[in-house]
Amino acid sequence: MRLVLLSGGSGKRLWPLSNDARSKQFLRVLEDQEKHLSSMVQRVFGQLNEVGLGESTVIATGKGQVEMLESQLGKEVPLIVEPERRDTFPAIALAASYLYTMTNASLDDAVAVLPVDPYVDTAFFKRILDLEKLLGETKADLALMGVKPTYPSEKYGYIVPETSENKGYIKVDHFTEKPDTEQAKQLIRKSALWNCGVFAFRLNYVISILESLGLPLNYEELAQQFAKLPKISFDYAVVEKAKNIVALPYDGFWKDLGTWNTLTEEMATKQIGNGIVSDDSANTHLINELDIPVTVLGVSNAIVAVSPDGILVSDKEQSPRIKEVMKGFQQRPMYEERKWGSYRVLDYTRYSANNEEVLTKKIKITEGANLSYHCHRMRKEVWTIIKGSGRYAENGVIRSIKPGDVVIVTAETLHAIKADEALELIEVQIGSQLIEEDIDRKLLTWEEIEASCAQVRG
Repeated sequence: MRLVLLSGGSGKRLWPLSNDARSKQFLRVLEDQEKHLSSMVQRVFGQLNEVGLGESTVIATGKGQVEMLESQLGKEVPLIVEPERRDTFPAIALAASYLYTMTNASLDDAVAVLPVDPYVDTAFFKRILDLEKLLGETKADLALMGVKPTYPSEKYGYIVPETSENKGYIKVDHFTEKPDTEQAKQLIRKSALWNCGVFAFRLNYVISILESLGLPLNYEELAQQFAKLPKISFDYAVVEKAKNIVALPYDGFWKDLGTWNTLTEEMATKQIGNGIVSDDSANTHLINELDIPVTVLGVSNAIVAVSPDGILVSDKEQSPRIKEVMKGFQQRPMYEERKWGSYRVLDYTRYSANNEEVLTKKIKITEGANLSYHCHRMRKEVWTIIKGSGRYAENGVIRSIKPGDVVIVTAETLHAIKADEALELIEVQIGSQLIEEDIDRKLLTWEEIEASCAQVRG
């Protein structure tokens, strides 16, 4: 069986930790078996490896999440990078073309699609393996997996059967999205299941849809014509048109950690980061990503989340309102993880007198990692090394760097840096437009950079 994990979109329900660059699946707030902080995506991929599905898994994602995924999972996991955001049908269609033309998958292979961030026991992924058998037994177009409800939730969609469960699966009649409590109770009496976003099909099923749309089946060609794919969800494009859908019940632990109140229920500690939570602050969690201390006294049933993007203090029951409250609020991400390390924005100022921007970052580069060999057109940079040691490349010359060194990078200057040991530096950007698009990358690996530069020791 092949697996496609969907990792897309931005996160606002876990603001201020989640943002356009760091969705909820990347937040390191859970604990792994070694008691280290880990993210949802790291947890999920560890579970997939446990059941032997890791090597047959690909991740469909957008450009903005590539470096975060590589930082947390490494570069071994195949990524299907969407050229632009176009909803779940284009994402799954592109992944299907990748499996068809870039791997040894056959058209008869079963493909399971699921979100990248379910919080479940490992038994959940073992149950996914049964979808392949169900497709074979029923000859269905689609085989879904649904969770047996434990209460009449208004937050989830429901898979409604034609009749009660038969031979371990149900024949799907229709879907109901987020009913009220009374409707949910009625649906549960009809043996409806929570829709957890997991479904499977034979590879040929989606490939034939691409053929009917007159689109190329080759992955690289389809990626070039990605904008021609209809901007529509897989549910509307495929599921609603399927004539034969079955669903497999999963009677085990499953939870959506999409809001602060549900996420904190699964955290192993009530405090992450610098601060104090008093003993009489019952059921209160503090997550602090800043260096300054945060003290919480006598406040119960609350979430206090502090990051470079902002500060949230909320009653836990009210915390799901954050997405609605923050609607329309626009701010550049103030913290990002990259494949080479991470950065945090310390200050940003725009001077109207000369229409110039100044952005100050604290950059951390992992030992052995490097920034690409690149230049900027619209800004200069000043780097002050504060920790670690490494090598700095500039216009064909490489020299060593250490704490206290200051590097001034003028516009059009080719430059790169490698951390021989973990590096920290303060970067000040000064220019008319401080945008990501003002990066002209020439070389990516340090081996390539060394080959193009003369070695100079300093």
